[in-house]
Amino acid sequence: MKALVTGGGGFLGKAIVRMLVARGDDVRVLGRSDYPEVAALGAACIKGDIADLPAVKDAVAGVDVVFHVAAKAGVWGDPVEYERANVDGTQNVIDACLSRGVSRLVHTSSPSVTFDGGDAVNADESLPYPKAHLYHYGRTKAEAERRVLAANAVAHRQGPTVLLTTALRPHIIYGPGDPHIVPRMVARHAQGRLRIVGDGTNKIDITYVDNGAHAHLLAADALGLDNPKNAGKPYFISDGNPVVPWQWLNVIFAGAGLPPLTRKVPYPVARGVGAALEGAWGAFSLRGEPPMTRFIAAQLGTSHWYDLGAARRDIVYEPIVGPTVATTKTIEWVKAERAAGRL
Repeated sequence: MKALVTGGGGFLGKAIVRMLVARGDDVRVLGRSDYPEVAALGAACIKGDIADLPAVKDAVAGVDVVFHVAAKAGVWGDPVEYERANVDGTQNVIDACLSRGVSRLVHTSSPSVTFDGGDAVNADESLPYPKAHLYHYGRTKAEAERRVLAANAVAHRQGPTVLLTTALRPHIIYGPGDPHIVPRMVARHAQGRLRIVGDGTNKIDITYVDNGAHAHLLAADALGLDNPKNAGKPYFISDGNPVVPWQWLNVIFAGAGLPPLTRKVPYPVARGVGAALEGAWGAFSLRGEPPMTRFIAAQLGTSHWYDLGAARRDIVYEPIVGPTVATTKTIEWVKAERAAGRL
Protein backbone atom coordinates (compact mmCIF):
# COMPACT_ATOMS: atom_id res chain seq x y z
CA MET A 1 0.00 0.00 0.00
CA LYS A 2 1.18 3.51 -0.80
CA ALA A 3 0.19 5.85 2.00
CA LEU A 4 0.45 9.54 2.84
CA VAL A 5 0.30 10.68 6.47
CA THR A 6 -0.39 14.37 7.03
CA GLY A 7 1.09 15.47 10.33
CA GLY A 8 3.34 12.41 10.24
CA GLY A 9 5.96 14.18 12.34
CA GLY A 10 3.59 14.53 15.27
CA PHE A 11 2.82 12.25 18.19
CA LEU A 12 0.10 10.04 16.69
CA GLY A 13 1.22 10.56 13.09
CA LYS A 14 4.70 9.25 13.79
CA ALA A 15 3.27 6.11 15.42
CA ILE A 16 1.12 5.50 12.34
CA VAL A 17 4.18 5.93 10.09
CA ARG A 18 6.19 3.52 12.21
CA MET A 19 3.51 0.83 11.98
CA LEU A 20 2.99 1.29 8.24
CA VAL A 21 6.72 1.06 7.50
CA ALA A 22 7.09 -1.96 9.80
CA ARG A 23 4.58 -3.95 7.78
CA GLY A 24 6.18 -2.98 4.46
CA ASP A 25 4.00 -0.16 3.18
CA ASP A 26 5.41 2.67 1.05
CA VAL A 27 4.98 5.78 3.21
CA ARG A 28 5.36 9.49 2.67
CA VAL A 29 4.72 12.30 5.16
CA LEU A 30 3.43 15.81 4.54
CA GLY A 31 4.42 18.41 7.11
CA ARG A 32 5.67 21.94 7.52
CA SER A 33 9.12 20.87 8.71
CA ASP A 34 11.78 18.26 8.08
CA TYR A 35 11.47 15.23 10.37
CA PRO A 36 14.78 13.33 10.69
CA GLU A 37 13.18 10.75 13.01
CA VAL A 38 10.49 10.01 10.44
CA ALA A 39 13.02 9.78 7.63
CA ALA A 40 15.05 7.37 9.77
CA LEU A 41 11.99 5.12 9.95
CA GLY A 42 12.07 4.83 6.16
CA ALA A 43 9.36 7.31 5.17
CA ALA A 44 9.77 10.03 2.54
CA CYS A 45 9.26 13.54 3.92
CA ILE A 46 7.50 16.19 1.84
CA LYS A 47 7.58 19.77 3.13
CA GLY A 48 4.25 21.53 2.68
CA ASP A 49 1.23 23.03 4.40
CA ILE A 50 -2.22 21.42 4.27
CA ALA A 51 -3.60 24.93 3.79
CA ASP A 52 -1.82 24.99 0.40
CA LEU A 53 -4.02 23.02 -2.01
CA PRO A 54 -1.43 22.62 -4.81
CA ALA A 55 1.07 21.24 -2.28
CA VAL A 56 -1.48 18.75 -0.96
CA LYS A 57 -2.37 17.64 -4.49
CA ASP A 58 1.28 17.00 -5.26
CA ALA A 59 1.72 15.06 -2.01
CA VAL A 60 -1.24 12.71 -2.59
CA ALA A 61 -0.42 11.93 -6.21
CA GLY A 62 -0.04 8.18 -6.66
CA VAL A 63 -1.05 7.09 -3.16
CA ASP A 64 -3.76 4.57 -2.27
CA VAL A 65 -4.72 5.94 1.14
CA VAL A 66 -4.37 9.19 3.04
CA PHE A 67 -4.23 9.31 6.82
CA HIS A 68 -5.19 12.88 7.64
CA VAL A 69 -3.76 13.42 11.11
CA ALA A 70 -2.54 17.03 10.88
CA ALA A 71 -4.56 19.56 12.86
CA LYS A 72 -4.28 22.58 15.11
CA ALA A 73 -4.89 21.30 18.63
CA GLY A 74 -5.12 23.12 21.95
CA VAL A 75 -7.72 24.71 24.20
CA TRP A 76 -7.16 28.36 23.29
CA GLY A 77 -6.11 30.42 20.30
CA ASP A 78 -7.08 32.47 17.27
CA PRO A 79 -10.26 31.07 15.68
CA VAL A 80 -8.92 32.00 12.25
CA GLU A 81 -5.95 29.67 12.75
CA TYR A 82 -8.23 26.83 13.80
CA GLU A 83 -10.42 27.37 10.73
CA ARG A 84 -7.40 27.48 8.43
CA ALA A 85 -5.82 24.28 9.72
CA ASN A 86 -8.78 22.14 10.70
CA VAL A 87 -11.50 23.14 8.24
CA ASP A 88 -9.73 24.60 5.20
CA GLY A 89 -6.86 22.12 5.52
CA THR A 90 -9.23 19.17 5.70
CA GLN A 91 -11.19 20.42 2.71
CA ASN A 92 -7.92 20.66 0.79
CA VAL A 93 -7.14 17.04 1.66
CA ILE A 94 -10.59 15.96 0.44
CA ASP A 95 -10.27 17.96 -2.78
CA ALA A 96 -6.76 16.62 -3.40
CA CYS A 97 -7.95 13.02 -2.92
CA LEU A 98 -10.83 13.56 -5.36
CA SER A 99 -8.64 15.22 -7.97
CA ARG A 100 -5.81 12.65 -7.78
CA GLY A 101 -7.86 9.44 -7.58
CA VAL A 102 -7.02 8.46 -3.99
CA SER A 103 -9.33 5.61 -3.01
CA ARG A 104 -9.29 5.81 0.81
CA LEU A 105 -9.18 8.62 3.38
CA VAL A 106 -8.88 7.96 7.12
CA HIS A 107 -9.47 11.14 9.12
CA THR A 108 -8.26 11.63 12.69
CA SER A 109 -11.15 13.25 14.51
CA SER A 110 -11.81 13.60 18.25
CA PRO A 111 -14.54 12.89 20.80
CA SER A 112 -14.52 16.66 21.27
CA VAL A 113 -16.73 16.90 18.18
CA THR A 114 -19.63 15.60 20.30
CA PHE A 115 -18.64 17.12 23.68
CA ASP A 116 -21.16 19.59 25.10
CA GLY A 117 -19.71 19.91 28.60
CA GLY A 118 -21.87 17.22 30.18
CA ASP A 119 -21.32 13.59 31.08
CA ALA A 120 -21.03 10.92 28.37
CA VAL A 121 -21.26 7.46 29.94
CA ASN A 122 -20.71 4.44 27.69
CA ALA A 123 -21.88 6.67 24.83
CA ASP A 124 -21.85 5.53 21.22
CA GLU A 125 -21.67 7.13 17.79
CA SER A 126 -25.34 8.13 17.92
CA LEU A 127 -24.25 11.14 20.00
CA PRO A 128 -25.10 14.27 17.98
CA TYR A 129 -22.86 17.21 17.34
CA PRO A 130 -23.74 19.85 19.97
CA LYS A 131 -25.40 23.10 18.96
CA ALA A 132 -22.53 25.01 20.61
CA HIS A 133 -18.97 23.98 21.38
CA LEU A 134 -16.87 25.11 24.33
CA TYR A 135 -13.76 25.84 22.26
CA HIS A 136 -12.57 26.37 18.71
CA TYR A 137 -10.81 23.02 18.39
CA GLY A 138 -13.97 21.03 19.01
CA ARG A 139 -16.04 23.25 16.73
CA THR A 140 -13.63 23.14 13.81
CA LYS A 141 -12.92 19.42 14.17
CA ALA A 142 -16.66 18.76 14.07
CA GLU A 143 -16.95 20.67 10.80
CA ALA A 144 -13.93 18.81 9.42
CA GLU A 145 -15.45 15.46 10.35
CA ARG A 146 -18.77 16.41 8.73
CA ARG A 147 -16.99 17.21 5.48
CA VAL A 148 -14.92 14.02 5.47
CA LEU A 149 -17.94 11.79 6.05
CA ALA A 150 -19.98 13.71 3.47
CA ALA A 151 -17.22 13.03 0.91
CA ASN A 152 -17.65 9.27 1.25
CA ALA A 153 -18.53 7.59 -2.06
CA VAL A 154 -18.11 10.85 -3.99
CA ALA A 155 -16.86 10.15 -7.50
CA HIS A 156 -13.33 11.15 -8.44
CA ARG A 157 -13.01 14.03 -10.87
CA GLN A 158 -11.01 11.78 -13.18
CA GLY A 159 -11.99 8.16 -13.64
CA PRO A 160 -14.98 6.03 -12.65
CA THR A 161 -13.98 5.16 -9.05
CA VAL A 162 -15.05 6.81 -5.81
CA LEU A 163 -13.38 8.03 -2.62
CA LEU A 164 -14.18 6.09 0.57
CA THR A 165 -13.80 7.87 3.91
CA THR A 166 -14.01 7.18 7.62
CA ALA A 167 -13.22 9.11 10.83
CA LEU A 168 -11.68 7.92 14.09
CA ARG A 169 -12.13 9.63 17.45
CA PRO A 170 -9.30 8.52 19.77
CA HIS A 171 -9.78 9.91 23.26
CA ILE A 172 -6.88 11.48 25.21
CA ILE A 173 -3.85 9.99 23.49
CA TYR A 174 -0.90 9.35 25.80
CA GLY A 175 2.37 7.45 25.96
CA PRO A 176 6.10 8.08 25.44
CA GLY A 177 6.54 11.28 23.45
CA ASP A 178 3.20 12.77 24.53
CA PRO A 179 3.47 16.53 23.88
CA HIS A 180 0.20 17.47 25.58
CA ILE A 181 -1.76 15.77 28.35
CA VAL A 182 0.62 13.93 30.69
CA PRO A 183 3.53 16.43 30.55
CA ARG A 184 1.15 19.30 31.28
CA MET A 185 -0.39 17.51 34.25
CA VAL A 186 3.00 16.51 35.64
CA ALA A 187 4.39 20.04 35.26
CA ARG A 188 1.37 21.68 36.89
CA HIS A 189 1.39 19.25 39.79
CA ALA A 190 5.13 19.76 40.33
CA GLN A 191 4.44 23.51 40.48
CA GLY A 192 1.54 23.07 42.90
CA ARG A 193 -0.95 24.41 40.34
CA LEU A 194 -3.10 21.31 39.80
CA ARG A 195 -6.35 20.48 41.59
CA ILE A 196 -8.83 17.64 41.42
CA VAL A 197 -11.91 19.09 39.74
CA GLY A 198 -15.16 17.86 41.27
CA ASP A 199 -15.46 14.97 43.69
CA GLY A 200 -12.75 12.93 41.96
CA THR A 201 -14.95 9.97 40.99
CA ASN A 202 -15.61 10.76 37.32
CA LYS A 203 -14.35 8.29 34.71
CA ILE A 204 -12.76 8.95 31.33
CA ASP A 205 -11.38 7.04 28.37
CA ILE A 206 -7.70 7.19 27.48
CA THR A 207 -5.88 5.88 24.40
CA TYR A 208 -2.31 4.64 24.35
CA VAL A 209 -0.65 6.00 21.23
CA ASP A 210 0.07 2.59 19.71
CA ASN A 211 -3.55 1.56 20.17
CA GLY A 212 -4.68 4.71 18.38
CA ALA A 213 -2.25 4.13 15.52
CA HIS A 214 -3.31 0.48 15.23
CA ALA A 215 -6.94 1.58 14.85
CA HIS A 216 -5.96 3.81 11.93
CA LEU A 217 -4.35 0.95 10.04
CA LEU A 218 -7.36 -1.27 10.68
CA ALA A 219 -9.69 1.46 9.41
CA ALA A 220 -7.67 1.91 6.21
CA ASP A 221 -7.55 -1.82 5.57
CA ALA A 222 -11.29 -2.15 6.18
CA LEU A 223 -11.99 0.54 3.58
CA GLY A 224 -10.13 -1.62 1.07
CA LEU A 225 -12.53 -4.53 1.47
CA ASP A 226 -15.56 -5.20 -0.71
CA ASN A 227 -18.57 -3.38 0.77
CA PRO A 228 -16.63 -1.89 3.70
CA LYS A 229 -18.72 -1.52 6.85
CA ASN A 230 -16.86 1.57 8.02
CA ALA A 231 -17.27 3.72 4.89
CA GLY A 232 -18.83 7.06 5.75
CA LYS A 233 -18.88 6.41 9.51
CA PRO A 234 -17.11 7.76 12.64
CA TYR A 235 -15.77 5.59 15.47
CA PHE A 236 -14.79 6.19 19.07
CA ILE A 237 -11.38 4.69 19.90
CA SER A 238 -9.78 4.12 23.31
CA ASP A 239 -7.98 1.55 25.45
CA GLY A 240 -11.40 0.13 26.32
CA ASN A 241 -10.64 0.54 30.02
CA PRO A 242 -12.11 3.77 31.48
CA VAL A 243 -10.12 5.20 34.36
CA VAL A 244 -10.73 7.58 37.23
CA PRO A 245 -8.31 10.23 35.95
CA TRP A 246 -7.03 11.33 39.33
CA GLN A 247 -6.25 7.77 40.41
CA TRP A 248 -4.48 7.12 37.10
CA LEU A 249 -2.53 10.38 37.29
CA ASN A 250 -1.49 9.69 40.88
CA VAL A 251 0.05 6.40 39.72
CA ILE A 252 2.08 8.38 37.16
CA PHE A 253 2.94 11.06 39.71
CA ALA A 254 4.19 8.43 42.15
CA GLY A 255 6.32 6.85 39.46
CA ALA A 256 7.78 10.27 38.70
CA GLY A 257 8.65 10.82 42.36
CA LEU A 258 5.85 13.29 43.05
CA PRO A 259 3.40 13.20 45.98
CA PRO A 260 -0.23 12.27 45.35
CA LEU A 261 -2.68 14.96 44.31
CA THR A 262 -5.35 15.43 46.98
CA ARG A 263 -6.53 19.05 46.89
CA LYS A 264 -9.91 19.60 45.24
CA VAL A 265 -11.97 22.38 43.72
CA PRO A 266 -15.74 22.04 43.14
CA TYR A 267 -16.63 21.63 39.48
CA PRO A 268 -19.01 24.65 39.36
CA VAL A 269 -16.26 26.82 40.83
CA ALA A 270 -13.69 25.61 38.29
CA ARG A 271 -16.09 26.19 35.42
CA GLY A 272 -16.95 29.68 36.71
CA VAL A 273 -13.26 30.55 37.03
CA GLY A 274 -12.71 29.24 33.51
CA ALA A 275 -15.46 31.44 32.10
CA ALA A 276 -14.07 34.49 33.89
CA LEU A 277 -10.54 33.86 32.66
CA GLU A 278 -11.76 33.32 29.09
CA GLY A 279 -13.48 36.70 29.32
CA ALA A 280 -10.36 38.39 30.65
CA TRP A 281 -8.07 36.86 28.02
CA GLY A 282 -10.50 37.81 25.28
CA ALA A 283 -11.12 41.36 26.52
CA PHE A 284 -7.49 42.25 27.11
CA SER A 285 -5.85 40.10 24.41
CA LEU A 286 -3.58 38.50 26.98
CA ARG A 287 -0.74 36.31 25.72
CA GLY A 288 -0.69 32.55 26.12
CA GLU A 289 -3.70 30.57 27.23
CA PRO A 290 -5.79 30.89 30.40
CA PRO A 291 -4.79 28.49 33.19
CA MET A 292 -8.43 27.36 33.32
CA THR A 293 -11.22 27.41 30.74
CA ARG A 294 -14.78 26.07 30.67
CA PHE A 295 -13.60 23.22 28.45
CA ILE A 296 -10.71 22.24 30.74
CA ALA A 297 -13.02 22.30 33.76
CA ALA A 298 -15.56 20.14 31.95
CA GLN A 299 -12.94 17.69 30.71
CA LEU A 300 -11.47 17.28 34.20
CA GLY A 301 -14.75 17.28 36.13
CA THR A 302 -17.15 15.15 34.07
CA SER A 303 -17.28 11.55 32.89
CA HIS A 304 -16.68 10.86 29.22
CA TRP A 305 -16.14 7.31 28.08
CA TYR A 306 -17.43 5.46 25.08
CA ASP A 307 -18.78 2.16 23.78
CA LEU A 308 -16.28 0.55 21.40
CA GLY A 309 -18.83 -1.88 19.99
CA ALA A 310 -19.00 -0.25 16.55
CA ALA A 311 -15.20 -0.20 16.14
CA ARG A 312 -14.95 -3.80 17.27
CA ARG A 313 -17.63 -4.85 14.81
CA ASP A 314 -16.72 -2.84 11.73
CA ILE A 315 -12.90 -2.62 11.80
CA VAL A 316 -12.21 -5.49 14.25
CA TYR A 317 -10.50 -3.10 16.67
CA GLU A 318 -8.97 -4.35 19.90
CA PRO A 319 -6.20 -2.57 21.84
CA ILE A 320 -2.81 -4.16 21.22
CA VAL A 321 -1.19 -2.69 24.37
CA GLY A 322 -2.83 -3.36 27.73
CA PRO A 323 -3.30 -0.71 30.44
CA THR A 324 -0.56 -1.97 32.76
CA VAL A 325 2.12 -2.01 30.06
CA ALA A 326 0.92 1.32 28.64
CA THR A 327 1.05 3.07 32.02
CA THR A 328 4.43 1.54 32.86
CA LYS A 329 5.95 2.72 29.58
CA THR A 330 4.51 6.18 30.15
CA ILE A 331 5.96 6.37 33.65
CA GLU A 332 9.38 5.28 32.42
CA TRP A 333 9.30 8.02 29.80
CA VAL A 334 8.17 10.67 32.31
CA LYS A 335 10.98 9.70 34.68
CA ALA A 336 13.53 9.96 31.88
CA GLU A 337 12.19 13.36 30.80
CA ARG A 338 12.33 14.69 34.34
CA ALA A 339 15.84 13.33 34.86
CA ALA A 340 16.95 15.10 31.68
CA GLY A 341 15.35 18.37 32.82
CA ARG A 342 12.85 18.45 29.97
CA LEU A 343 9.84 18.08 32.22
